Amino acid sequence: MQMLPDALRDMVTGIAPPAEDLRPQAQTKIDNKTKPLGALGKLEDLAVQMSVIQNDLNPELKRKALFVFAGDHGIAEEGVSAFPAEVTGQMVSNFLAGGAAINVICRHQGIDIRVVDMGVNADFDDHPVLLQKKVRKGTRNFAVQNAMTVAEAARALENGVAVFQEANRSRVIDIVGLGEMGIANTTSATAIICAVTGVSPFKATGRGTGVDDKGLEHKAKVIQKALDFHNPDPADGFDILQRLGGYEIGGIAGAVLAAANQGTGVVLDGVISTAAGLIAYLINPDIRGYLIAGHRSVEISQTAALEHMQLEPVIDFGMRLGEGTGAAMTIDVVDASCRIMREMASFDEAEVSQQN
Repeated sequence: MQMLPDALRDMVTGIAPPAEDLRPQAQTKIDNKTKPLGALGKLEDLAVQMSVIQNDLNPELKRKALFVFAGDHGIAEEGVSAFPAEVTGQMVSNFLAGGAAINVICRHQGIDIRVVDMGVNADFDDHPVLLQKKVRKGTRNFAVQNAMTVAEAARALENGVAVFQEANRSRVIDIVGLGEMGIANTTSATAIICAVTGVSPFKATGRGTGVDDKGLEHKAKVIQKALDFHNPDPADGFDILQRLGGYEIGGIAGAVLAAANQGTGVVLDGVISTAAGLIAYLINPDIRGYLIAGHRSVEISQTAALEHMQLEPVIDFGMRLGEGTGAAMTIDVVDASCRIMREMASFDEAEVSQQN
């Protein structure tokens, strides 16, 4: 087990993969719905996956939740983002005011949303939607030193675990989406993915908030320099988090582990959320069966991370916003798949003839 605190280690070792015993029955049930075999595509795959996760041939999403983890990044000092660092705090305020895209989508779909301050370089008044879990006001510049101390990396994971556990304790969460906000966090996420998968930053680095060609080349050089400096162990998720990560990335990874421990389906968002899922996957690969890749990011590095975990995105809307927007849209698709499993008639029930 990687360098984890004892309490976290116990929770992580307690994760069991979803029970696959039900898969044949679930597959038979979806196959016998009134449609040609496989005609609903990914909806059928999701219906079977949620049946396996919930160990129930009638999966249901009674409570849908989404957490937006926020944190600032020292790597922003290297000029890797098109936006100034203070935008992180400003956008958190926008989330709390209900004015961001993720607020609109969650309201539309009946998803409980909470915003988690993991490491924003700003202070916020208490708010019913805000969870105060700040580790530090931003990570350090990982181009020249570790992004966080060992203790801070552990605390980031622990705080993410607590976020899920506290919310789940009040009312059981059936599916959770995980989003983020943090200027320069595509640089951190891409560095993490390159460190794990071995893909070159010059191939994998994307434009993030919209840097131009010159900025893109500079961003890739910064990531390569950092990887050369740290030379992290590609199999050690905790070490990679400490060296290259963000507090919000650690929080998401912790929430993934906690959700898997409780047998809850997890919908990842774009490249940052996927990088955090990759950290959690390295810590315990048994989480994989609970993971759903929400949307295909335009960030190239996400593809490398998803291939490493053998995940396929559910939707591809050309989105590159973050915040959990892709995850929230995917939760609605997953809800539809569960309803199809529960409510769609079989050939026998509808008295419809099957193909010869």
